[in-house]
Order: sequence, then C-alpha cells, then structure tokens
Amino acid sequence: MRTQVGIVGAGPAGLLLSHLLHLDGIDSVVIESRSRREIEATIRAGVLEQGTVDLLTASGVGERMGREGFVHKGIYLRFARASHRIDFPSLTGGRAITVYAQHEVIKDLVAARLEAGGQLLFEVKDAAVYDLDTQAPKVRFRQGSKVEELECDFIAGCDGFHGITRPSIPSRVRHEFTRVYPFGWFGILVEAPSSTEELIYAHHERGFALVSTRSPQIQRLYLQCDPDDEVKNWPDRRIWEELHARLETAEGWRLAEGRIFQKSVIAMRSYVVEPMRYGRLFLAGDAAHIVPPTGAKGLNLAAADVRVLSRALARFYGGDEQLLKDYSATALRRVWRAEHFSWWMTSLLHRFHDETPFHHRLQLAELDYVVSSRAKAQTLAENYVGLPLD
Repeated sequence: MRTQVGIVGAGPAGLLLSHLLHLDGIDSVVIESRSRREIEATIRAGVLEQGTVDLLTASGVGERMGREGFVHKGIYLRFARASHRIDFPSLTGGRAITVYAQHEVIKDLVAARLEAGGQLLFEVKDAAVYDLDTQAPKVRFRQGSKVEELECDFIAGCDGFHGITRPSIPSRVRHEFTRVYPFGWFGILVEAPSSTEELIYAHHERGFALVSTRSPQIQRLYLQCDPDDEVKNWPDRRIWEELHARLETAEGWRLAEGRIFQKSVIAMRSYVVEPMRYGRLFLAGDAAHIVPPTGAKGLNLAAADVRVLSRALARFYGGDEQLLKDYSATALRRVWRAEHFSWWMTSLLHRFHDETPFHHRLQLAELDYVVSSRAKAQTLAENYVGLPLD
C-alpha cells in the first residue's frame, strides 16, 4: 500500500487532518484500532472555540453543528454563593463558543471522508511505525488475518495519549513535561431539563463543581473528587447533596434533578512532549499533549495542530518545506499557552489537599478581580473562546 500521508488514529485530529488534506488534493489513509461504531459512540465533552467552529464550517463539515450545536456567549463564575457572568462577545470582538459533543464532530468527519472516497481502515491490530528518519516511513499493521505495510511520505501520529506513535520517538530526543493534579472530576450524565443557559464554574469550600449541557434533555455535571475514588462510593443521593451544596446561591438558584444514567471518575493531568516531530513523523492532538478539562482546550488544540500541519504539508507539496520544518515550534507555542490557561483555571477553581486558609483567600481575591476588572475578564474570555488560529 502507498499513500502520501499515513494517519494513525481516527479521533478528531486524525479525521480532520485527513479531511483538510483531501481539500488540498493530498492523499491519506487513516488506520484505527477501534470500530467505527465505537469511535462514534464514545461520549466526550465538546466545547468548541470560535476558531474551531470557523474551521469546521469553512471546510464543509459544519452544517449539522450549526443546526444542532448550542452557541454560548458567556460563562458564569460562581463563588461566595453568587454568580458573575463573563460576557464573551463584548470582551472578544464578538466571538463565542459552541457546545457540540466530540462524538458528533467525529460522526460528521467520518461521513465526509467516506462520501469523498477516503480510506478509513477500522479495527486494525498490532500497528507499528518504522523508518521514521527516512524519506519513506512505513506503518505496519494487521487487518483480519493479513499483515499490511503502508508506505508514506509522512506519518501523522493522531492516536492519543496511549497510542503507539509518540513512544516511537527515541527517548534521547523526546522530552516530556507532566503535572498530575491531586484531584479528579466525578462526572454524571442526567436526564433533566437545563438549569442554566450557559456553563457554570463553581468554586466552593467543599470543592469545584461544573454545570454543562448536552441537549435540552441531557445535562452533564461534574464535581471535584479524590482521583482514586470509585463510582460505587457515589450513590445518587450523595451526588445530589454534594452538587446542591456546592452550587447553591444566595438568590435561591436550584439545580434540576433527574435520572442519572452515567457515572465516571476523570483523572486530571497536564502533559506535553517536545518536539512534536521526529523525522517524518508528526504528532498532533492528545498524542502530543493533554490538558485538564477545566479550560475546555483538548479538542480545540487538536484542531489547531492539524490545521497547522495540513497547511504545512500542502506548502511542502507546493515546493516549500519551511512551514513543515517549523511545525513543532509553531504548534507548541499555542500548546503552552493553552496549558497555562488550563492550569490557571484549574488552580483558581479547585481546592487542593494541602491548601491553607491563606491560599483559599487568595483564590477568592483572584476570582473577585476577574469579575470586577475588565482587563482580567478579557484575558479569561480571550483564552476561553480561543486565540486566533493565525
């Protein structure tokens, strides 16, 4: 088998890269260890930055997102039993966010690739990459009972944090930066009407809480918990008691309850690998970096990575390889900005196990500054809706 760009991983990064390359007339083959049904059914959050929305729309895969997504023009910061709204358009020149789940983005991208005759190979096994420092890197994998070898001009590692591509970079040139947080998120999906028109980020003495939404009938709620906690320790009654305690306000706001049909514990960590290139292997998305979900940056960083990479590859095939040489440095500049913002939001809103009353007062002072200073609110808003892709 032969293609121009071999893409390992059919998550948002791999599928969007394949789609963007197709629009530039560049062939690709996407391989994925899971089935199509599995990748389209894995429920993940989806807060899309303005730039991500614009990119999906401009590339022709934004029709359903525009019809079914929820445009949010702000978020609420809740602390000291009061809510404060951060208005995005007035602080960012009219930009906003769109709530549209990641698995819905994946469905749209899969449909677009198949309609265009793209090669998506699902349920491949034992994948490995070779000859990365040559002009003909290869992906070897097993499909059914047959072993295949895919020869490429380039390989894109879009296979997530636990994938095979990043460990294929020799350790002598791979530098990893990690921060593991001493807490996790206990997340639930619940059948209930919406309690808020926009996301609520709550800082409370008992810990952080977040109110989000998936649809008019399905809500997504999170609360800070021990990272080693287990779902069995959280019966429904305890969940609702904790959420009500952390989210109540002096104005009498109440959270709508309903049937909880999914529970999970999410670990919190930050991770970056440098460089994001080795030879003719290029990393994108979670294969290269992880952010805590507080800043809603994961999917958006993946989109930004592949937008830079697709343009660099198009320029390469046009005779100029400078953008490709600059890919890692260009992508990492945005990655570290997003890492800082996610760390800041996480540190601002969560209670730490070794926190003193002094530290708690500092958090409250910072929150008060955010909601009372236009300059500070603008910093939050600009980062939340996403810095320009250019």
